[in-house]
Amino acid sequence: MAHMVRYGIIGCGMMGQEHLRNIALLPDAEVAAIFEPDAAMAASARDFAPGAALVGSVAKLLAVEALDCVVIASPNFRHVEQLQQIAATRPLPLLVEKPLFTDPEDVAGLATFRDSYPAPVWVAMEYRYMPVITSFLASAEAATGGIKQFSIREHRFPFLAKVGDWNRFNRYTGGTFVEKCCHFFDLMRHTLRAEPVRVMASAAQAVNHLDEAYGGEVPDIIDSGYVIVDFEGGTRAMLELCMFAEGSAYQEELSAVGPVGKIEAFVPGPGRFWPAHLGAAPVARLVTSPRTPQGPMVHEIPVDPMLLQAGDHNGSTFFQHQRFVALVRGETEAPEVSLSDGWAAVAMGIAAQESARTGEAVDPRRWM
Repeated sequence: MAHMVRYGIIGCGMMGQEHLRNIALLPDAEVAAIFEPDAAMAASARDFAPGAALVGSVAKLLAVEALDCVVIASPNFRHVEQLQQIAATRPLPLLVEKPLFTDPEDVAGLATFRDSYPAPVWVAMEYRYMPVITSFLASAEAATGGIKQFSIREHRFPFLAKVGDWNRFNRYTGGTFVEKCCHFFDLMRHTLRAEPVRVMASAAQAVNHLDEAYGGEVPDIIDSGYVIVDFEGGTRAMLELCMFAEGSAYQEELSAVGPVGKIEAFVPGPGRFWPAHLGAAPVARLVTSPRTPQGPMVHEIPVDPMLLQAGDHNGSTFFQHQRFVALVRGETEAPEVSLSDGWAAVAMGIAAQESARTGEAVDPRRWM
């Protein structure tokens, strides 16, 4: 029997509560302590982890002797300061939510953290662990004969409300291409196994949040755009984002093409948003389309309904925690999604934000 892994959780908003629900499904794992400053969110968190101690600060959470690891699911702009506080107080294995950081000014401090932190740090890139995307990644090389073009389309709902409405402003999120799309930039690097060299973007705040105001200030986050990324070796990838397209059957669509064929993944959005009058929500699909003989082959990739109910990411948070717990126990040697991976994804997002602002191509390596 494996030893019990005891988590500390920093931040229990929507994503933090998804972590709680999925940890509860793991054998030999439990949440020992939670720091969540919002009273309503803290009360909700207790529903999913009734045995956890609610504490009043990060320092008090780190003082809980039983902890084996920590999840950072606080607002984006808090991540770096909390990483630094943990490093200075009690280094533990960490699972830190994306984006790893939001401000280019954080790069120097993050480099110091990286070079001195003695425990493993795993950046939470849930999209890698969606079963249909896992199948896509496993089959892409054979299905394409070597990817030459890779595209990702996300057509989804607007940003949800968050505590304090922090996700309405670029200064807190890093911008939509950082906050939301670092997932997809990570998938680009991971799929193509190459580093980005040039980013070009066009984007706008076309529809969403224009009639909102917080403290007299209108949100400034973009809701739609295109990003083209050139990679070392000549491969290229594209992202198409639209955040006023929740009427879509599938939220994400991935397509990779090479000399022998094409492979596509179709990912449904959160089941809780699917209209009941339309019947059952769509099931994820993997489609392979060889050039010879022509003819697409469709494979449904269902997910356990219990996992779908535990979160909004097609079951991936559970599979991510399975692997993270194995790391904490010492059964694996290194995080599957490293600090460098999370860093590069943010650098690509910052470059996309800058390109959209200036209309110029941007080299993301200046922030890597």
